Amino acid sequence: MDYTKYRPFSPVKLEKRQWPDCQVSKAPIWCSVDLRDGNQALETPMTLPQKVEFFKFLLGVGFKEVEIGFPAASETEYRFTRALIEGNLIPKDTVIQVLTQSREHIIRRTFESVKGAEKAVIHLYNSTSTLQREVVFSKSKREIIDLAVSGAKLVNELAMEYGRNRFIFEYSPESFSGTEMDYAVEICDAVLDIWKPTPENKVIINLPNTVEMAPPNVYADQIEYVHRNIKRRDSIVISLHAHNDRGTAVAATEMGLMAGAERVEGTLFGNGERTGNADIMNVAMNLYANGVNPKLDFSAIDAMIDCYETATGMNVHPRHPYAGSLVFTAFSGSHQDAINKGMAKMKDHPNLWEVPYLPIDPKDLGRTYDPIIRINSQSGKGGVSYILESVFGIRMPKGMREHFGSVVTQISDECSKEMLPDEIYKLFDKEYVNIEAPLKLMRYQEMTNGETTVEAKILKDGEEVFVTGTGDGIMDAFCRAIKKRFDLVFEIESYSEHSLEYSSRSRAITYVEVSDASGRKIYGAGVSGSISKSSLRAIISAVNKMM
Repeated sequence: MDYTKYRPFSPVKLEKRQWPDCQVSKAPIWCSVDLRDGNQALETPMTLPQKVEFFKFLLGVGFKEVEIGFPAASETEYRFTRALIEGNLIPKDTVIQVLTQSREHIIRRTFESVKGAEKAVIHLYNSTSTLQREVVFSKSKREIIDLAVSGAKLVNELAMEYGRNRFIFEYSPESFSGTEMDYAVEICDAVLDIWKPTPENKVIINLPNTVEMAPPNVYADQIEYVHRNIKRRDSIVISLHAHNDRGTAVAATEMGLMAGAERVEGTLFGNGERTGNADIMNVAMNLYANGVNPKLDFSAIDAMIDCYETATGMNVHPRHPYAGSLVFTAFSGSHQDAINKGMAKMKDHPNLWEVPYLPIDPKDLGRTYDPIIRINSQSGKGGVSYILESVFGIRMPKGMREHFGSVVTQISDECSKEMLPDEIYKLFDKEYVNIEAPLKLMRYQEMTNGETTVEAKILKDGEEVFVTGTGDGIMDAFCRAIKKRFDLVFEIESYSEHSLEYSSRSRAITYVEVSDASGRKIYGAGVSGSISKSSLRAIISAVNKMM
């Protein structure tokens, strides 16, 4: 790995930059480029029917601007454009966008493709960066400007021919982020001089981070430079189109909005050339998590994933922000404990979401709480107790939570796998509940006359044994009877009970913690339709574990 053959990207000389102190307080104009930039990056591009279905899907999410393709590039793209127009599939409040290079025959073919559209963005571009000028085109700065201007003039002429009021113009100095900033402004101004936008009829100046070559703060500086220096600023919409070569397209987009941009082009789940585009869902949900209405609807995220994966053949990573199958899942014990406590605390202020490790409510994306906490060898008592309580209604006392957490961790570690809720429940039942060997409670009778006397029939190793004890309450009397008959030494340290809502039958569960002669803590639980019986079964369970 020879790092010496690379050179650092030169920062923008920007006096008193303003963007670091800005906060994005409203949603930008969103433009999906899934059907163009995303589609052209697929190993197998979408078929025409798939593109139509995906277009309808994007409308359902809430997009009002959709770049549907490069109609002069292929017959499929052209036919798709015509299918949307001739099939009346474009709602009146939605604008389609088509891409064209600044070349005469391509521009003409592009206008032919959108004939009859009520509203369309004609997106003109040519590459402007130093590298592209010198290596690809071998053209001077002046020649590149002339290319942009000639394309802008033809766009103007054809728009007049087809009906000027039907079109919005957009210009992209492709590879903007690799272009000298003063030159980028110069070429954009040259195009604006041809189009002559007004505050009532704005044009879009799209500033693509075509290849992400610098940290996102540099992109923000570049956007602010244009925002400050371009002519007719009140007559243009500055648009962002960030790629993800450095893995920071979302950050670059957010900073670009802080720097003065008003519009974002991107794709769902970041699909696109090379490492992809800025993920619009990610940017929008980041706004949402800050209390800003993103004006896009991601409340059925699983259906969105299904549509995306079916149409593109791509997979959404399980750790993908917001959408991944594991993003609302915690394996770490300390995280699980914090989530558990946070969820309980939410009952005090249900209108304000504040749960550790969960920046948003999973319900907002159509997810449930069931998979929030999952159990493996890295888990702890908090996660285990959350699963048992939230799924099965079992509220273990503190000491039992710690003990059972270690039991689950050991089993999961030995098996090298995640433990599912049903497996955890079965393990809890086996470890503590209604243990019947070597002692099994067959029947009992309680008598009260000042003190409580208990007579019980116990099966020990298959042999019937009768025990009697008197004490302060049924549990004390029963413990005295067991100790005396079987020569045992133990004390009840804690006791709790509650009703069980898991299953259709009304039942009670009792938990006991006992200590033996050496001070060792032992836990047992009993379940029954009778509170008294559940208490005695809990004692028998603990004693059996002690024996």
